[in-house]
Amino acid sequence: MTTPESDAAPDGAAEDGPGEGERLRQGRWIDLAAVLSFVLLAFWVTARLWLDPAAEVRDNRTDQAQFEWMMAHGARVLTDFAYPFTSDRMNVPDGVNLMANTSVLSVSLPMTPITLLFGPRTAFLLFLTLGMAATGVAWYFVLSRVLIGSRGPAWLGAGFCAFAPAMISHANAHPNIVSQFVVPLIIWRTLRLTEPGRWARNGVLLGLVVVWQSFLNLEILLMTAIGLGVVVLALALGRPETRRSARTFFAGLAVAALVALVLLAYPLHVQFFGPGAYQGLSELIRGYRTDLASYVAWSRESLAGDARGSVWLVKNATEENAFFGWPLAVLAVALLWWLRRNVVVLGLAAVGAVFVLFSLGREIRFDGRDTGVPGPWAALEDLPILHSVVPTRWSLALTPIVGILLALGAEHARRLARRHPAARGQIRFATTTVLTMALLPLLPTPLPAVRREPTPTFITSRAWRPYLAGGHSLVTLPLPDTTYAVPLRWSAETRLEMPLARGYFLYPDTRPGAGRQALFTAPPRPTSSFFTQIRKTDAVPPITPQDRVAAVDDLRYWRAGVVLLDPRLHQAGALHRGMTELTGITPTFTGGVWLWDVRPLVD
Repeated sequence: MTTPESDAAPDGAAEDGPGEGERLRQGRWIDLAAVLSFVLLAFWVTARLWLDPAAEVRDNRTDQAQFEWMMAHGARVLTDFAYPFTSDRMNVPDGVNLMANTSVLSVSLPMTPITLLFGPRTAFLLFLTLGMAATGVAWYFVLSRVLIGSRGPAWLGAGFCAFAPAMISHANAHPNIVSQFVVPLIIWRTLRLTEPGRWARNGVLLGLVVVWQSFLNLEILLMTAIGLGVVVLALALGRPETRRSARTFFAGLAVAALVALVLLAYPLHVQFFGPGAYQGLSELIRGYRTDLASYVAWSRESLAGDARGSVWLVKNATEENAFFGWPLAVLAVALLWWLRRNVVVLGLAAVGAVFVLFSLGREIRFDGRDTGVPGPWAALEDLPILHSVVPTRWSLALTPIVGILLALGAEHARRLARRHPAARGQIRFATTTVLTMALLPLLPTPLPAVRREPTPTFITSRAWRPYLAGGHSLVTLPLPDTTYAVPLRWSAETRLEMPLARGYFLYPDTRPGAGRQALFTAPPRPTSSFFTQIRKTDAVPPITPQDRVAAVDDLRYWRAGVVLLDPRLHQAGALHRGMTELTGITPTFTGGVWLWDVRPLVD
């Protein structure tokens, strides 16, 4: 790998070009332009959400509501000194293990002023937008200063790392996944571990950025660690000078591990052994895998793609983790062959091959059809830690690999042009043509957005407060889960002063024989199942005396003070009849909602 010192001149600068001062000024302007380009592109992707204050992402509204709730939790930690790792503001009375969920404390805590001043929706949107931009900026500076040494190729690679099709897919309300700005910092600090005489300092800094990423997304951290391990091994095998610094490297690595262990020991204990800890994802979610055909397909949010061309290749719009398009797939293979003498490229190829194989899941799928061929993941998916990884996301980890490969290829072409002045024009034309053919179809389009229903006046006016006094909770119809998370948004808008029964979160299935695998809400209770059936069928099932007794028991378990129904729901009529017949309470319509005061039943 080159270093900035060995290649600090801007692209195209001749040996007898501008002086050092002029080159530095030019370099700063190039850096500024690169940063600005990433910011503008991030705002382009989220433009529809910024232009309409009432808009939300169309393809993943439930996760947006959940992350707005998480932003409100981060603010509550600082304003009310709430315990950060669990919360009693959802899933009353059991609470939620936030370390086992996407709590994003490393972002929600510093963004508390935004959440308090402008609300959780703005905080979420700023997190999403600046997360993408910061990812591009971080990759640009690490590539240009550490890995590549020139700005043009670094800009190209960083742009792909931040705005590749997989990243735009996860921009549908997965800000914790598109915010990968810590990943290049981890790579940078890992490479610095070989620096003589500074193993302790470098180890501490690496440990701190690992902790930072841990409170952003542990899944990305795991993939980064595996990828770095393979590349470092390739460097050790291919470069004698790397082996000579092994003692310094491992000393720094030990310090980093110690720092991370000390700072993360308690939070990880809560995550894996605390209340609400689960034992791996469900079989259904672990069945999410990357269709082999999707590696050459077009993403729906790219210039060349649409939903009709990919709908059978993925489970939903947020998991298009490959979708490189066939031109870039061909180019990536060609670059691997062209740069095969570079030990870093060989390491990247090895990591990429491992991630591709893992992403295929327990059974290989091609063009929407199961092949019957088992994938290597089948032997690994039940192992601790790995049983909490969604297999298809291993293909997401290919994005930075391809980005680095593009930067290395562009830099190699640039050097080739400088060594052969007579062919410089042809080399540049060929490079530009090939990159345009591969990347132009992948340019992102703005995320689809829809207008969300305004929050009922009953919530915004805080008319719910008397009903929830004395430790009561709010019960909504239907009860919130992975398909209906609007109540989380309502709670977030009250700064979590309004506690909810049940919710949308990962929680262990405590039913006999379930093995504490994760559900996307609390285990079902008779009354929650009753209303789930109504929502699915839009009809009220026969109600028995046992159903009425179970309903009272469940309302008491949830410490319910009031039950609300949003009349704008499609199944509102059936839910209204079901609740009234189940409890015998006549509801009132106030503040834009139907309201059942259940305190007499509960108390």
